[in-house]
Amino acid sequence: MKIKNLIGMLAIGSLVLFSACSNSSTNQNNETEEIDSLQTTETVGNVELPIKMITNSPEGAEAYFSPDDKSLIFNGKTGDDKYHMVYTMNIDGTNLLKINDKGADACSYYHPDGKSLIWTSTRDNLDMNPGNYSDPKDYPQGAELYTSNLDGSNVKRLTNNKYYDAEVAYSPDGTLILFGRQIDGKMDLWLMDADGTNERQVTHTDDWQEGGAFIMPDNETIIYRAWKREDEGQRGLNMQISTIKIDGKGMKHITGDDATHWAPYPSPDGKYFAYIKVLPPHNYEIFIRNLETNEEQQLTFNEAFDGFPVISHDGKTLSFSSSRDAKEGERKLYLYLMDISSLNL
Repeated sequence: MKIKNLIGMLAIGSLVLFSACSNSSTNQNNETEEIDSLQTTETVGNVELPIKMITNSPEGAEAYFSPDDKSLIFNGKTGDDKYHMVYTMNIDGTNLLKINDKGADACSYYHPDGKSLIWTSTRDNLDMNPGNYSDPKDYPQGAELYTSNLDGSNVKRLTNNKYYDAEVAYSPDGTLILFGRQIDGKMDLWLMDADGTNERQVTHTDDWQEGGAFIMPDNETIIYRAWKREDEGQRGLNMQISTIKIDGKGMKHITGDDATHWAPYPSPDGKYFAYIKVLPPHNYEIFIRNLETNEEQQLTFNEAFDGFPVISHDGKTLSFSSSRDAKEGERKLYLYLMDISSLNL
């Protein structure tokens, strides 16, 4: 998906927003008080569903569930890391494991069979400009796609072009890899077969920058976010969520109001998607929207950054990243779980 950065949009600092991938950096540190049990947070007259911070998790963001919903893969950073790297851990914060230790990592995902991982890294292009996953004008050229075993062994490189290849995910049936590629400043959606062969371009737009995409449960429809190139760098970037078929046909805009809509992630039944909307003045909140009726429900009510919502495969839990427990002056994100079982997704 993902982790987060519209220039000047946050008073607390920059977040990786343009990329679905995260070199997360907002507010919080390891001294943050742990939440030992699910609790309901009430803010400004609005009540959130039960939320739990993942105990002992490092700084991190954009956490995706394993197929059995028992583990997460995410972009994390511990005291030994210069950059954010790919980590996995159990949803209770135990069994933290670094998958890669070279270069700088970004988007990552589990294969639907639960036996392997896919992730983005600059590990083989350390001689190139390291770039910035937060800045589309300086995305790391040389960010490539890799697969590995669950423990990080048996690393296989899938792309070798020294472009920016990132924002990666598998189709639900495991046959396709969807990713974003930037060539000469232009972002488009691409597909390849699960073994890394048969690359093909899905979007061919000169005016839109597409990314942060996922294939819906029907294995035919892609949901993604995009902004117009002419608006790039503006404060309060107009960003919209759309769908398109994997053959590049049937593009449909889902959102249309003049606002920032970002980081869509589909529900298991394909009827809903979670996403971020930036409310005035610069408040990042999580919403869920019905794809058929366009009815939406706000899930977070907090003045801090809440982002990167991901729905579990059983539809009962939402993972997200937040700076809500940050100490003043800190700029870090940590991982949280929300009990959304009452939504009956």
